[in-house]
Amino acid sequence: MNHEQGEAPVDRAARASGWRARLDVELDRFVADGLRRSTEESADTHELWQQLGRTGRGGEKLRSTLLFAAYECCGGDDDEVVARVGAAVELLHTALVIHDDVIDRDVVRRGSANVSGVFADTARVRGAREEGAVTLGVAAGILAGDLALARAIHLVALCGADAATTRALLALVEDAVRVSAAGELDDVAAGVCRATAPTLEQVLAIAEQKTAWYSFRFPLQAGAVLAGAPGATVDQLAEVGRLAGIGFQLADDLRGVFGDESDTGKSALSDLREGKFTALIAHARTTAVWNKIAPHIGDASLEAGAAETVRELLQSCGSRRFVEGLAEHHLTRAEEMAERIGLDPALLTELTRHSRRIMRSTAA
Repeated sequence: MNHEQGEAPVDRAARASGWRARLDVELDRFVADGLRRSTEESADTHELWQQLGRTGRGGEKLRSTLLFAAYECCGGDDDEVVARVGAAVELLHTALVIHDDVIDRDVVRRGSANVSGVFADTARVRGAREEGAVTLGVAAGILAGDLALARAIHLVALCGADAATTRALLALVEDAVRVSAAGELDDVAAGVCRATAPTLEQVLAIAEQKTAWYSFRFPLQAGAVLAGAPGATVDQLAEVGRLAGIGFQLADDLRGVFGDESDTGKSALSDLREGKFTALIAHARTTAVWNKIAPHIGDASLEAGAAETVRELLQSCGSRRFVEGLAEHHLTRAEEMAERIGLDPALLTELTRHSRRIMRSTAA
């Protein structure tokens, strides 16, 4: 899967920097085009584009990094094309993140108001009642996500690859959106239909659908398809992405309960208040202390003191340790499989370092 021997050495750091610069150009162009056109529309539309640009700015660009790494490992050499697809991957992520915030009724991301939060605050300043302010925030979030999703599809369709490759990439995009939608719906149902709580196996299936598929499996597969890799390689990368993505989601679930708010940028109470049905909760339901934990899960008025008690119980009953071990198991399996199929060690680092860093940041 690596470049043929005898080729001139490639400065990987320089090449990665070039891809990232081209990707940023594509993302900036998307927002600039929207802002330019919005001058003919309304002040609210202009603000929507500004907030959309702010949402997509910064971050570690994990998903496009995985795309680039898989593309290089499979011998890809068209930097312009892969940068366009990388921008599409990031815009798909932006779209799903914004929509996820709407579904979860979150108004804060990375420590500041998100799209919905900004527009809800604006409505309040204009004198809207609370119900109206929330409605405007929800509308802005849905519309911003739609704009990002439309551009993601546009970029893939016009990325410059041949027709067969473009069709294959568009099929991957459609699969990523379809599976993510199924996982999101099941996740919400698990949180509100408490009488039919999912098993641990069902929780892991939701994690695969909601996170692993579009954040890990999709970019790895897309990089391989774009580079013209054989189908067997694409399938193997899909499995690597599945394992790494589940590990990542398990680590993120730990952060949602045990993480430092100054690091996560979100309340350490929100997952408990929302009653998110994670692997932590699925395991805790099987322990003797569940009757002490259960009344606090999904309690919208949960206070810091009670939340700390829940954390102590989740730790004492072994649920935290169990999920940490499960996350590590998936990450290790992803690394082992990637090594067996000859992926570059740098890709292994990208696949797992974020998840392990999350788990280290939640260590007691």
